Amino acid sequence: MRSIRSIRRRLTVLAVAGGLLATGCTGTDPAGSGPKPVASPRLDWKRCDDAGAEWRCATVKVPLDHAKPAGATLGIALIRKEATDRKRRIGSLLFNFGGPGASGVEMLPQLSGEYASLGERYDLVGFDPRGVGRSSGVVCRDDAEQAAAEAAVDPTPDTPAEEAAYLKDAADFGAGCARRSGTVIPYTTTSATARDLDVIRQVLGDEKLHYFGISYGTQLGGTYAHLFPRRVGRLVLDAVVDPTADAAGHARHQTVGFQRALDNYLRSTGQSPQAGTARITTLLAALDRRPLEVDDRLLTEGLATTGIAVTLYAESSWPLLTEALEAAEAGDSSGLLRLADAYNDRDEKGRYATQSHSQRAISCADSSERPTAARAKALLPEFRRLSPVFGAFLAWDTAGWCAGWPVEGEARTPAASAPGADPVLVVGTTGDPATPYEGAERMAEELGEGVGVLVTNKGEGHGAYGTSPCVTRTVDAYLLDGKVPAYGTTCG
Repeated sequence: MRSIRSIRRRLTVLAVAGGLLATGCTGTDPAGSGPKPVASPRLDWKRCDDAGAEWRCATVKVPLDHAKPAGATLGIALIRKEATDRKRRIGSLLFNFGGPGASGVEMLPQLSGEYASLGERYDLVGFDPRGVGRSSGVVCRDDAEQAAAEAAVDPTPDTPAEEAAYLKDAADFGAGCARRSGTVIPYTTTSATARDLDVIRQVLGDEKLHYFGISYGTQLGGTYAHLFPRRVGRLVLDAVVDPTADAAGHARHQTVGFQRALDNYLRSTGQSPQAGTARITTLLAALDRRPLEVDDRLLTEGLATTGIAVTLYAESSWPLLTEALEAAEAGDSSGLLRLADAYNDRDEKGRYATQSHSQRAISCADSSERPTAARAKALLPEFRRLSPVFGAFLAWDTAGWCAGWPVEGEARTPAASAPGADPVLVVGTTGDPATPYEGAERMAEELGEGVGVLVTNKGEGHGAYGTSPCVTRTVDAYLLDGKVPAYGTTCG
């Protein structure tokens, strides 16, 4: 459930040159009073070092452990662009672009053009959630360690030795997080970030939270609505995480979703899904037997699978997949490697961003599940039937993701019920690979009758706002004018 906006941005750069899981909540706050701000409500807004002149940055202090409000604190980085129409200003609109682990401080200025109409009447506010970027971002391993793991560790192990190496690497990753970020990782839960959101709401001076969450940001939005139903303002959840799914359920959803998107891609090129899938699995099997050397690096089966998956996040990226597959079959696998690098946040100098570190830290702090290798193996037959391309990768991921994680997780699945909250817009796309449409249906149900308002986008890709004109109009009318669409409104 990576950040679709960051993936689209990185894939756009590639095109021009030639970018889980369950959280538990420990109780609601029906009155909506929320935690008390640790710092003064007057934020010290200053010119940002690396954003345009209209942007200002600040830091708000929150409790490291919300159960101990007088204890240690953590700084949450904020960025804001004030509404241009001050006379009709509604308030602040906070964004979370997904991941988990996406930096709102970095991404919102880059993507603000997509939200220009909203920026007339809202202050656009981005933030780095706890454990992300400038908010005590989690770091687990260095660039050399990450590159070595990509080259040597098979994410779909076929032998006892490969299985042992896979699980050891997962445990080593967690141990690295504990060494480098041990103070933070016990407190990176989504419920803690939701409580941070309420502190931010208060220091911004808003009576209610207006919020736009994408992908994992929908999980955060649902958690906030559950904890603070009376403080829900206008909330939009786009590309929705299923709050009822456990670790295996999320993996199953993505197995179905990515194969569904791949089938749609193959049909668009005139291939049958069966024949096209067989062609791709043949290529992946060859890479599993013998990875290809590309510019002194190896294109493995795992990296090739990642390169294929990343193009399915947006229909506009499908031509990149066609080009990369045709090149790979002709012996040039550099295209698939570049695509994998785009997903893995690796730049041309071999430097990696740390979003994947934050992503795992947040996911494993949320989920109390620690699936075993035996459980992953039990999933393999079903998952391979669901997707010959992605099934084994995602089945094994259930065991590797939080294996040997150094702290306990919060709960098996999150709570999203929000009785008494104002209507929340829940947007699902039928061809979404990473957060399949069914998750939006379940989120709307979990939020409760009269709260969750389902909007269906018949289309492709992860996220609908900005790509579907109909969805964009519907969301804008809700955020700007308070117009709540009928439940089940369909676009496309």
